[in-house]
Amino acid sequence: MTPEKKNQRRLRNLALLSLLLLLVGGTFAFQAFNQRAINDRLRENIPGGRVHDYYNRDTENKDVFVENYGNVPLMARIRLSEFMEKRATGDTDFTPIVNGTIRDQVNTWTVMRPSETNLNTRVGDSAAFNTYANLTFGWSRSGQDAPWFMPTFNRDNSDLRTASAGHARDWVTSTATDGVTDGATHPGDGTDAYWSSGDSFDNSGPVWPGEEVTHDAAQNLQQERAPMTMSQWATLPNNLKVGNFWVIDHQTGWAYWANQLQAGETTSYLLDAAQMTAAADNIPGEYYYGIHVDGQLISPDRINDFLAADPDYTHHDDLSDFLTAVQNGSIDNNWGNPGPDDNVQPDQINFSLMAPGTIFTMAGEQYRYLENQGGGNHLIIRNRVIPGVTFEGQEARLDLWYSQLESSVQSIVRPVADNFITGNVVHEDIIFEGPGERWQASNLQNFLVVASDLSQSDSSGTSKAFALSLADVTHLSGPGRAFPNHDERGALSIGDTVSWWWLRTPGDTGLGWFVSGSMRGELFGTRPVGTTHSTGGGIRPALIINQPL
Repeated sequence: MTPEKKNQRRLRNLALLSLLLLLVGGTFAFQAFNQRAINDRLRENIPGGRVHDYYNRDTENKDVFVENYGNVPLMARIRLSEFMEKRATGDTDFTPIVNGTIRDQVNTWTVMRPSETNLNTRVGDSAAFNTYANLTFGWSRSGQDAPWFMPTFNRDNSDLRTASAGHARDWVTSTATDGVTDGATHPGDGTDAYWSSGDSFDNSGPVWPGEEVTHDAAQNLQQERAPMTMSQWATLPNNLKVGNFWVIDHQTGWAYWANQLQAGETTSYLLDAAQMTAAADNIPGEYYYGIHVDGQLISPDRINDFLAADPDYTHHDDLSDFLTAVQNGSIDNNWGNPGPDDNVQPDQINFSLMAPGTIFTMAGEQYRYLENQGGGNHLIIRNRVIPGVTFEGQEARLDLWYSQLESSVQSIVRPVADNFITGNVVHEDIIFEGPGERWQASNLQNFLVVASDLSQSDSSGTSKAFALSLADVTHLSGPGRAFPNHDERGALSIGDTVSWWWLRTPGDTGLGWFVSGSMRGELFGTRPVGTTHSTGGGIRPALIINQPL
């Protein structure tokens, strides 16, 4: 039984109008006045998020997570509070297990605060619940991809109701605390894995609050690591401190999503189950137990709202650093390196401080930092696709691109092999492992030539640009690496569309390997080598650069 509420801050940004005026002059005896072009875009930035709570008291399943249904990024936090009281057989009144708490006044319920080193052990007043209820944090199933959910139908960002399913009750809809009254606002019975791929729900009527439309089931983000306390977060390497996982400030009980939640994304589970212990089952009489879920969402420019003083607790000393890291997308970028759009020269960048995946702009080109290869060598890749290039035309186009780089960049490029020994591998022969579809080639070692084709500096070769291999992308994908998830493997092309890009690894006869754009960064070896698109799909030049230690 879980009454809920969600406080949501609203943010509306002004739409951006872009106007381009083009005036072209001519040669002698020719005039071309008033050649003009207008490029317009009218967009309203609408934030919108919803806390989901799927609960079933019979199975003790309880799934708590946050959905961003708007079109701008959000930052999210959730705090759990518990209440329990019991009554012995023959007694008239219930007695709460924490003095001063009252069933009908959720503001008196006890904030769940874990130990600094163990989420499964509560401390302070919260310790009273260790005997009676076990909370399961995070979501992890061996060999399974992330779970599925039904997106909210309620897209009114001024509505504070949650998406509560099964025996969960939204706090706005029903404040009853009798363990029986209904107050659901969302379809489903609250059991584990109720929704799956291919499911849909027609909300005509409407059956539940919100729009009268049909939604297809969608997938939560895969958690990159299990939920942890703020003290445990502080010990992570800096390049792992931002990602798709939950961090709980054990001093206040607030659980923070350790990444900006992008438009259309949904967090992994903060909570996966709330199970009563044998001690609760053996109480001689009756008991009542409830969890209250308080969710808060802000735009990334409002982190001071999360830093505001808590009337009852003191924020962890590292909370400010944590929120700033999430706001910036990386904690390392705070250490003197320029921002992603600051156009600088190579000597203005300290590559040894860069986290994998960092975006930066150098001498007019924007890059993604891939890997520190040691000895002052660093692997980087152009952040955008160069479209209109076939698989067979890669090398010539890469050479042209490299020849046009500023000399300040060419001077730090290390040589690589003149000819890569790539081998070839048929798409159907590769076994992929998740999370998600076609993420990493798990049996690449069965194809030794392909597996050994990793980009490294070669002093006997030539300083030049090159395409990554299938082995490279597999190696560079995963938590804390350059491509931490499918979306980060995609690349932008003309019009900011997400586009596919060639690898240098051949597939079956006449086919080449590529990273998909429309399929969210999945790996395929099925594209004909003569394929070319003028506006989307092409190559991403990579470089190995050297900066003296």
